[in-house]
Amino acid sequence: MNGKNRLVVAITGASGAILGIEVLRALRAMPDWETHLILSSGARRTIQAETDYTPAQVEALADALYPMGDIGATIASGSFQTAGMIVAPCSMKTLAGIANGFSENLVLRAADVMLKERRRLVLVPRETPYNRIHLRNMMEANDAGAILLPPALTYYHRPKSIEDMTHHIVGKILDLFGIQLPDFARWEGETRLRSAAD
Repeated sequence: MNGKNRLVVAITGASGAILGIEVLRALRAMPDWETHLILSSGARRTIQAETDYTPAQVEALADALYPMGDIGATIASGSFQTAGMIVAPCSMKTLAGIANGFSENLVLRAADVMLKERRRLVLVPRETPYNRIHLRNMMEANDAGAILLPPALTYYHRPKSIEDMTHHIVGKILDLFGIQLPDFARWEGETRLRSAAD
């Protein structure tokens, strides 16, 4: 690579755009990492609906930006070396495309590259409840080599805000790439937890 570790980050149109944004913000603060961003049209709408960011501000957090339709982009080729890809949030439409090899846009093609090159692909599916089709697509993606990381809430670290919960999910995502997020609360056993509560 170019001296930096590269990660592809895709934000799709499911609720939870802040997850992808916070991944970008965390990696921006790490000089050894370089981010390559794809925003779907749905993501642009969700960013404006759910956050105080504009799509342009989110784009500015990345080192490189690619249009959804650019299937000739560098990240569409396995010869472009990366550490992997994060899709956060991952819409059910995107999940279906990945699970079934339907590479009609750059998010789907880049994800397909990760699978065929045996690179780490982390999908953060943001939907509830799941129907049978969702679950089947998750199984297909899992069996193809993707890691499914639903943004399930945790309570052992005593979150005090939505920001605390988001930070913990982002820490779990980055953990899968060996990246340590500052102030990420890890489980240290019930004894310590009880003593902290006393």
